[in-house]
Amino acid sequence: MNTLALLLALFAPAHPTLKPAIQYTLRVDSTDLSGWTIEMRFQNKSGTFRLAMAAHPEYDDRYWRYVRTVAVEPSGTVTRLDSAVWQFSAPEGWVTVRYRVALPPPEPGLRASWRPYLTPTGGLIGGPHAFMYLLGGEQMPVALILELPRSWDVATGLRDAFRATDQGRLQRANQRIWGYAAVDAASLMDSPILVGRLRQWRFVEAGVPHRVVYWPLPNATPFDTTRFVSGIQAIVHQTFTLFGTAPYRDYTFMFEDGAYGGGLEHRNSVTLGASSGDLARDPNALVPETAHEFFHTWNLLAIKPIEYREIDYRTQPPVASLWFSEGLTMFYADLLQRRAGIPLRDSTRTTHLERLIGSYLANPAYGRFSAESISRVAYNVDPGELGDYSASTHLQGELIGTMLDLMIRDVTHGQRSMDDVMRRLFDRASPPDPVSLRARGNAGVRIDGRVIEQAVESVCGCDVTPLFDAFVRGASPIDIDRYLALAGLKTQVSWGPAMYNGERERDLRMWGFERDSTVRLVINNPASIWGQAGLHSRERLVGINGVPVKTWPELRAKLQAVRIGDTVRVEVARASGPFVATVVVAGFERPTVRIERLPNATVAQRRLAEAAIF
Repeated sequence: MNTLALLLALFAPAHPTLKPAIQYTLRVDSTDLSGWTIEMRFQNKSGTFRLAMAAHPEYDDRYWRYVRTVAVEPSGTVTRLDSAVWQFSAPEGWVTVRYRVALPPPEPGLRASWRPYLTPTGGLIGGPHAFMYLLGGEQMPVALILELPRSWDVATGLRDAFRATDQGRLQRANQRIWGYAAVDAASLMDSPILVGRLRQWRFVEAGVPHRVVYWPLPNATPFDTTRFVSGIQAIVHQTFTLFGTAPYRDYTFMFEDGAYGGGLEHRNSVTLGASSGDLARDPNALVPETAHEFFHTWNLLAIKPIEYREIDYRTQPPVASLWFSEGLTMFYADLLQRRAGIPLRDSTRTTHLERLIGSYLANPAYGRFSAESISRVAYNVDPGELGDYSASTHLQGELIGTMLDLMIRDVTHGQRSMDDVMRRLFDRASPPDPVSLRARGNAGVRIDGRVIEQAVESVCGCDVTPLFDAFVRGASPIDIDRYLALAGLKTQVSWGPAMYNGERERDLRMWGFERDSTVRLVINNPASIWGQAGLHSRERLVGINGVPVKTWPELRAKLQAVRIGDTVRVEVARASGPFVATVVVAGFERPTVRIERLPNATVAQRRLAEAAIF
């Protein structure tokens, strides 16, 4: 019996209610780690069909650029209709489509944890970077075969396609065969696969199994794995305490050495960069990012923006509610760590809020653009969409969430909080049968500003339309002291020179991005020395001090080399012609915020402040 036939024979008793309609095989050859090959096998019922590569809603890495040698058997033609869409003509019946994904050369420095790679000891494969999907067949169940070097293990959120007792029947001299199931194409695309020589730990929370997997570099620094795993487990416990249940039936944390400390959330897994050196210095170094990405399982994937598509090869349209999906996730990532007793950079909740308010007040963008407008340009647009302003939907949303929490606690006399809002939304997202395989793909409630507003009002029994009109849909700056006063608190703000390591900080509030083999400028603040000199975002940089600058790293090196008092000549190209700005490097001012108790604070206000962990 061949490998595919054996897999499908073993698949049936493992998933008697799910018969795969599309069968994928992904092969990695240990002698050629420049990419992998894919086979898709399914029934062609019309003679003509189309395959596409999905675009991720946040990070569309456009891996259709790296697809090679597309062919169909037993016979037929292949036509590329679009950058991410191929059309096939072939006889009706079972067909096999073959292609190769040739990985791009590694970029300098640390890689992004969600981007695929292959090394002699493992890598990251799968997801939208690997698999095409059948247009019109998005709901068809899927079987996946992995043919990998024999010494490698696999970690993924996909379901095992056969029982562990059958594993020994699926081995060859140099390869080991793994089989997985997906309820549909979206579930397959949303399940990255970490492969290689892995370290693994397991724990159970409220009856739900969780797995922590770490892929180390060959020269990895040893670290305290007990503390590392216990920190993750503490976050899981606090999240379950908040929501009561999970939108998944198992979960896999996938950590990668050699990747920077960002991550990407999925329905029942996450990929995160985790330097072993950082973990040796502090085993809880990755807890803040882990808490953020894990909370997204509820607040983004189960409680999802109305604009989010299940699967699509087209770029995700702008999303207006990311201030909630990202900002409230920031709010809870901090809060859950404190509830778990894990030390943080900001030693107290008050210190944390002081830092946030300082960053907010230092940036005039927040008084110029609404939370929804900043959300709409957070992903899938070139930098500079806000002109000579830059803003963070994470920061803006976290502060709005903080003010909403204070208001709810005040109106309900401490009986309710944002916890109740999150639970209210998640209760609407929960499927009737959360343990079924298909439920994992169907769970979710669609939200926009109005849905969020209604959920808050249903919890507090109050009218929050003025707040949403002013700060969410409108561009008024948040009246922070008005809401802090509900807890008997106020801010004390002072402005002074920005300092770094005891020295005056240079005004480097300009950066660049590469587009069409050129560098485009981004001005973070029109009041910066660069903005005051007449430079604007998206202008094409020609050179600095007479030296051509063609890449962002070159620009960054030039900026890092300047000192206060230096004169910098910046040449840009505009539609009207060349322009040269003369900039004298100077420092800038930054606010310092202190939160103080009002002298006439009542007992009820003091209790509110204590409950909100100030």
